[in-house]
Formats: sequence, structure tokens, C-alpha cells
Amino acid sequence: MSVPIDAGGAHELRLEGLGRQFGAVRALDSVDLVLRAGEVHALMGENGAGKSTLIRCLAGLERPDAGRILLDGLPLPSGHPAAVRAAGLRFIHQELHAVRGLSVAENMFLDHPYPRRAGLVNWRAVNRAAQAALSRLGVDDLDPRQPMTGLGPGDQMIARIAGTLIDEGGAPPWLYVMDEPTAALTGAESERLFAVIGEMIAAGAGVLYVSHRMPEVLRLSDRVTVLRDGRHISTRPLGETGQERIIHEMTGRDLSALFPPRDALQHGDTVLGVRGLAAPGIRDVSFDLRAGEILGVVGLAGAGQGALLRALIGAAPRRGMVTLDGQPLSATPAGAWAQGLAYVPPERRSQGLMLGRSITENVALPHLERMARGRFFLNRRQQARRTGDLGAKVRLKAATLSQGCSQLSGGNQQKVLFARALAGAPRVLLLDEPTRGVDIGAKSDLYRLIRQLADDGVAVLLASSDLPEVLGLADRIAVMQEGRLTHLKENSGMTEASLLASFYDSGDAA
Repeated sequence: MSVPIDAGGAHELRLEGLGRQFGAVRALDSVDLVLRAGEVHALMGENGAGKSTLIRCLAGLERPDAGRILLDGLPLPSGHPAAVRAAGLRFIHQELHAVRGLSVAENMFLDHPYPRRAGLVNWRAVNRAAQAALSRLGVDDLDPRQPMTGLGPGDQMIARIAGTLIDEGGAPPWLYVMDEPTAALTGAESERLFAVIGEMIAAGAGVLYVSHRMPEVLRLSDRVTVLRDGRHISTRPLGETGQERIIHEMTGRDLSALFPPRDALQHGDTVLGVRGLAAPGIRDVSFDLRAGEILGVVGLAGAGQGALLRALIGAAPRRGMVTLDGQPLSATPAGAWAQGLAYVPPERRSQGLMLGRSITENVALPHLERMARGRFFLNRRQQARRTGDLGAKVRLKAATLSQGCSQLSGGNQQKVLFARALAGAPRVLLLDEPTRGVDIGAKSDLYRLIRQLADDGVAVLLASSDLPEVLGLADRIAVMQEGRLTHLKENSGMTEASLLASFYDSGDAA
């Protein structure tokens, strides 16, 4: 039984004519927005639409050039994060920034003064206050004394939210701004977060929810606001909008134009042959992948899709026979890349990129030997030229190629991974959740790129939990259950419902 959250009564935050300009770029252009307690308000838009700038203005980290922010009719000082916090606003970002060596309670107190007794930290009071804050969210199975390293990303997110409920005097929090909170969470972790959001809304708090995941927005939100190119396009109750309308307002394009058309299937010879493959998470998997084919791999979470791709690239020990162009495939990542296999991992920040390094360095990483001058020196001119060519091909948007990857949007970070994968002119491209956490515009660019690569003869193995994505791109679809490939069928007349049904129907791969 959770303790009711005191959201401090009904509140309304109103943005009127908000504007912010950086040089010649107008990031916000006279934006109006009304946020209310007791509702989830989704904020949608492509990268560069102005969402991040709006959030930074709300948090007091940026001063708007025009307009004003009113709380219950009274001006909220701009450029003062402490005043924003005192007004009851809290900000939850997708990067957790947890101090993993500290306990859950210590992490929850990072923004609060420790309770003291006789000049020393009162640890009993710290743990008691942390447990009370967790209980206010209906979470009673997290021990505040355990190390943060013992929690998954979902529970770390929940601990961080609970930390905002620790009583420190002043106005209680009433508005939570959540920026891509499920980007690194599993399905089960996301469900737990959604339950916590439900508790918060029921108790009278409000949430501004920013996400590229359309199903989440359609499930959680009461109202949806769309920004495009820094301008306010619409604010509608959920019942007056839907996926197609939101996508059209975000991009100016219809949903039907999202996936490029498939030409008459003209696949070549088998490029990748897999027989009796076994590895951690998969067993006895066999299939052929042909030149120019996109093979989708789907299943319930943990059914073996990601494990299959990791085994193929050599990131996990494997048994069985795997051939590339008729030759045994190397069992090491370096050897597989050198033979013509390329891999885009599911988590770009933790598994794919060196965030502190430049775009050029990230693109060149698996290809240093072929970009070298002699044995010991890199050909930096060749690196830069090759990266520039690939950046244009993937439609990368960056100030310069020396820009650090940490400064790029999620969609452009993903495009860096694609540029890296293409730098070696691969015969086979392994894609694991290739559009996770990117906006609809970047998705459209990547879909067109994947289809063009297949048309040029590259064989693509696409593992994705986004069923419309698989149905829109794949020529054939493989279904996995508990590490086994149970169905392998042509993508003809298939629907989301029929595909999902095959997740539970144990069959034989054809």
C-alpha cells in the first residue's frame, strides 16, 4: 500500500511566446504551452524541433530571449534553477548519472542535505527517509542500503524519481519532466516505471513526457504537443489525435511514406550460411541469408534475437557452422569485421560509441589497419575523407567531423554507428534495434539507407522489437522462442497481429 504523494494542490505552468535563438538558429519561435497537475502531457518532435531547448528553459539552465513562464499566473524567474526547484519542478533525464559505488539511499540524497546528529551523518535517518520516499511510489522491494550497482537501469530510474520525493521543506514536487526515461529500459522495467507514473498522476502530480516511442505516448498521455523547427504546431487531447496525425505534424510527411517501397525481390546467392548454431542464449539455429535480402528476427524479449547477432559477430563463444561467402566465419569480432561482417549494437552509448572521441575516430575504430600508412601511423587524411563520404551517405548532421559524439543527438549518434558499419564495405550487416531511441525523421533516413543497401546487394539481418519496422522492411521474418528459431516465413500479407501470434505458436522453421 503506497502512501499518497502530496503534490501541493492543483497547479498550472504556462509558457507564453517562449523564444530562444543561438546565433542564426532560432531554437524556439514563440512557443505556447500549458502544463497542468494531474495529467501526462507528451512533448513530441524530431531532433532539432526545440524540445531540449524548451526543457532547459523550464529548468532555468537557459534564459529565453522572448516570452515568459508563469506558475499559477505569477512569473517564474528565468535562468534560476534553484527558483525552479523551489517551485516544485523536477527533471528526470535518460542519462542516470548514478554514483554506482554508493548505496541506493546515498544516491537518492545526492541533491539533498544529509540529516545529522551530533554533527555526524545520521545513517538511520537517511535510510528511513529513502525507504519512505520509495514507499510513496508504491515501491517496497528496493532496499535503500544496497549498492546502486545491484539495480538494473529501471530500478535506478525509479530510485532517482523517489529521491525527488525526499522531504526537504518548501514546496513539494508537483511537475516531473521526463526526457526519454525508457530509452535504456527493458519492457518489464518500463512497465514498472509506467506504474510509478500512474501513482504520481493519481496523487495529483503532473508529468511532461518526452519520448520517441509512439506506443508509450499513445498509452500514457492525456494531451500531446508537437513542435517542429522550433515552432508550436499543435496541442490536442489524446482522443483528438493519433499516430498518423502526430507523425504528419512532426515531419510534414504521412506515415505511409515512412518505409521505402520494396522492388520485386531479386535476391542473389547465399552470403551467410548458419547451421546448428549454439551459443549463450541460442541453440540449434539454422538459416541462409542471401545477397540483397533483409531478414527480420523477432520474438519476445530475451528470446535470443540479440544473442544470435552477438554470436555471429564473435562477441560470444559459439558452436556450429557459420560461413560467409562459403568460407568459415571468424569467431572473433576483429576477424568477422575483416571478412565483411558489420554490426550495429542495440545500445549506442554503452556498447557502440566512444562518446568523448570525435566522429572520425568513432567511424574508423574497427578499420584502423586498412586506414593506416605503414604499420604504425594512421592516414588521417584518408580517415577524414572516408568519414565525410559516409557522413553524407547516412545524412549525418554535425558541425564538423571533429565534433565529439557526446554532443550529437541520439539520431545522429546512431548514424555514426551506421557510418562505421559501412566503412568496410560489408557483405553482411547485423542490425540490433537499429532505430531505438531516435526520432521519426532519423528513422525515415535509416529506413531508406537500409533499403538502399539491400538494393545494392548487402545482406541485412535485422533484429528489432518494433514490429511495424520489421513488417515495413523485411523480405522474410524469423521468429525465435527460448533461443530456438521456430518460424521462418516470407513477409507477404502479414500483420502485426499474425506476427505476434507466431511468438506463442511453437512451430518448425521452414
